[in-house]
Amino acid sequence: MGTPDVTEPEVHETASARGTLSLGRRIAGRLARGDCLALTGPLGAGKTVLVRGIAAGLGVRDERLVASPTYVLVHEYPADVPIYHLDLYRTVHPAEELADLGLDEMLADGVVLIEWADRAAGALPCPRWDIDIEITGQRGRRFLLRRTT
Repeated sequence: MGTPDVTEPEVHETASARGTLSLGRRIAGRLARGDCLALTGPLGAGKTVLVRGIAAGLGVRDERLVASPTYVLVHEYPADVPIYHLDLYRTVHPAEELADLGLDEMLADGVVLIEWADRAAGALPCPRWDIDIEITGQRGRRFLLRRTT
């Protein structure tokens, strides 16, 4: 098992939550059953807002259904392709917990979106999409999107 190949990041900037939602909808157009998207960034960076936009782009009719699964680890959203939204923030052994949650089965069934993915970096599937979020101002965000294979 070698070192994963990583593409040069695409840089996207937003100036509001509405812009982040819109970016999420555009990213959703790249996703299909079996895709994993790993999100990283500090608290308040907009990971869940981006997931709301992606979920809307994948067919979730009511964005209000999308909430951070911090205390339950995973939410499933009905959409054109099932969406599994995971949050590893409070996990003690993230890599083991990912396996216990049935990550492979989720990927076989739908799209997997993982917040705080850096906590389980070695256990993440390849290929995948990685998104690093940087806070650039009160509402400004920079998103670095890259493909890891």
